[in-house]
Amino acid sequence: MSDWDFLQKLLDQVQEHSTVIGKIWLTVLFIFRILILGLAGESVWGDEQSDFVCNTKQPGCTNVCYDKAFPISHIRYWVLQFLFVSTPTLIYLGHVVYLSRKEEKLKKQESELRAIHSKDPKIEQALAAVEKKMSKIYMTESGRLKIRGALMWTYIISVICKSIFEAGFLVGQWYLYGFSMVPRYVCKRDPCPHQVDCFISRPTEKSIFIIFMLVMGLISLTLNLLELFHLCCKNLLSNIKKASGPAGPSQDTFVDDMVSSPYAPKHYPFLPMAESHAPSYQTYNKLSSEQNWANYCNEENLALGSGSRPLSDPYAPRPAEASAPEEKPGSRPGSSASKKQYV
Repeated sequence: MSDWDFLQKLLDQVQEHSTVIGKIWLTVLFIFRILILGLAGESVWGDEQSDFVCNTKQPGCTNVCYDKAFPISHIRYWVLQFLFVSTPTLIYLGHVVYLSRKEEKLKKQESELRAIHSKDPKIEQALAAVEKKMSKIYMTESGRLKIRGALMWTYIISVICKSIFEAGFLVGQWYLYGFSMVPRYVCKRDPCPHQVDCFISRPTEKSIFIIFMLVMGLISLTLNLLELFHLCCKNLLSNIKKASGPAGPSQDTFVDDMVSSPYAPKHYPFLPMAESHAPSYQTYNKLSSEQNWANYCNEENLALGSGSRPLSDPYAPRPAEASAPEEKPGSRPGSSASKKQYV
């Protein structure tokens, strides 16, 4: 069992960077396959060759019949299966370790560049390049890598390879042995003089063990397919979100940008008013206009009463001025009244 410790430590590190389905797959691999094989496999299959007996005394006949019945031992076949199935996961672990070391190295470079406190364009370019590389490595707040980008594709490829290996070994087991152990095996092979009968020890117990390992293999294959479907859906949804991301600037944003320019007139929002109330500034403008017109009429009446010429309409267009002789300044009786009126 100590031979599996190194593989178990490696796969434990993978569990920290796997999905929920991937963690379940690792649990099935450890507990229900590797552990059961290590504890019960040797005791069930330990007498596989020693208790394989044929009804002949011909030297070498038993060995060749055993070789024909079991091209490879079940125990060794399952060990080989576990190694092949775990290899894509170990490759994914290598990618995780590579990205973690790369992220640490980039952080160190960034801290060194920021410690220089220089406005050299070369340093700024190097800092921008480091930040661009770091943006491609997705990290969580706890410092763990997110399954995104290139790491996502590595994970998907590893799951596909695991599924292919799992299905291939299940088909191979069916082709080599079938899914049950028969008590009697009929053999006809040189140097056996004739067709001989060979007998297998504890066939029922071995058949149960074979069926158990078959069920665990099917569960692992199903988990791999579910995880592959989950990753494809997750990747598809992320691509859809990127495609339907923030659209271009809307019309309101464009108007706000124009208004915020230094040459654009500023607009002021007004609160909505009831229909029965008129705006106060209109009443104010109307009263101001009436007061100015009343002042103008009073001044004109005062000028007519004093015998002076009437004042011209301030709102009428003025004709072209002709050169007129200068008049001597005279006293106007209405000037004081006009001043009082304006005061």
